[in-house]
Amino acid sequence: MRSLARVRHATATILALRWPYNPLALDIGWAVFSALNLVAIFWFANWETIPFHFIWISLTVLYGFQPWRAGPTMWVLGAVMLTTAAGIGLDVWRGSEPPAELTEVPLMAAVFVAMAWHAHRRLAADRATRSLSEENGRLLATQQQFLQDAAHQLRTPITIALGHAELLAGDLTGHQQGQDIQVVIGELSRLRRIAERLLLIAAAGDPGFLHAEVVALDRLIMELIRRWRPTADRSWQLGRLDPVTVLADRERLGLALDALLENAVRHTATGNVIQLSVIRGWPGMPVRIIVADGGSGIPEDRLHLIFDRFRTGDDHESRGTGLGLPLVRAVARAHGGDVTVRSKPGSGSEFELTLPAPPSGRPELAAGSGATAANGADGAPDQSAAAGHGQEQQGSARR
Repeated sequence: MRSLARVRHATATILALRWPYNPLALDIGWAVFSALNLVAIFWFANWETIPFHFIWISLTVLYGFQPWRAGPTMWVLGAVMLTTAAGIGLDVWRGSEPPAELTEVPLMAAVFVAMAWHAHRRLAADRATRSLSEENGRLLATQQQFLQDAAHQLRTPITIALGHAELLAGDLTGHQQGQDIQVVIGELSRLRRIAERLLLIAAAGDPGFLHAEVVALDRLIMELIRRWRPTADRSWQLGRLDPVTVLADRERLGLALDALLENAVRHTATGNVIQLSVIRGWPGMPVRIIVADGGSGIPEDRLHLIFDRFRTGDDHESRGTGLGLPLVRAVARAHGGDVTVRSKPGSGSEFELTLPAPPSGRPELAAGSGATAANGADGAPDQSAAAGHGQEQQGSARR
């Protein structure tokens, strides 16, 4: 039992020795180690090679982990050169070593100087990298704060101006005046959407941005179809809908999907197909939410730009804010996923929003949470969604 206790105590002592050690303790330990090897050089004739190299190698290794300033470095280098040269010189004086052995001292010193030079270059590079990283972090934080402040400051006056413009529109009787005020209302509404989306994008990097809950994606997609169908004369379809639930911020995710549908409506014409799908895939694979349309498509040379802020299409009659797709990317990445696009001019586009794989098993939803999602307002099943789901085979041929 005592032997076992000693072993455990020794193991705990070894495990307690963790890096970084006290720099002064390292220096003292090396000094003691070097002094013992120096004594061995003087004491044992014809055996100075091993302790001589131990001194120089240990000094080089120590300096690699713990560089000193130039002054102490030169003093230590000089002391080691003098003492080791004296030890070898004693053997040369005794006749036990040839004089050529003295050339090892400047050679080892040259190796040490090269090591010291590289160590200081590494420190300088680390300092430059750290400084650049801190500056980039400061600039990013400043930009994020500016976006938040600008969006907050813009929202209130825009809302007030929009309200007065809508009141004024009701009092105008002239045709030209009515057209002018509608332009004002349209531009103010666009400015309000820009401010709201800027605020959301700027907040996406905050730790408290998401409020995760259990979300049934198949039911969420059916809700979106039912809500968007009356807003645009398109061929709304449900593709493959896997029954999958994830932990996500329902509100933020809904805003991202709304932005994808808004983009699809903007770049399609009457009667074009807009199809939504939810695909779970293999266990452990990300969940895929796909929004496909049969619209005008995106030129290949612009695919890598569409998620940049304020990038809008060439259709000036239905121009957007240029922040919808950046908002989608910000929300997707905040959830640990991403968004990608596949498109061909004239053949439509397919946006794929991925979310991390859900935990094994499907979490139970709160009682009644899916009733309003799958049913209509009167509690009956949503026949339009079911009919769209029945068109899965036709819609899947597009993918």
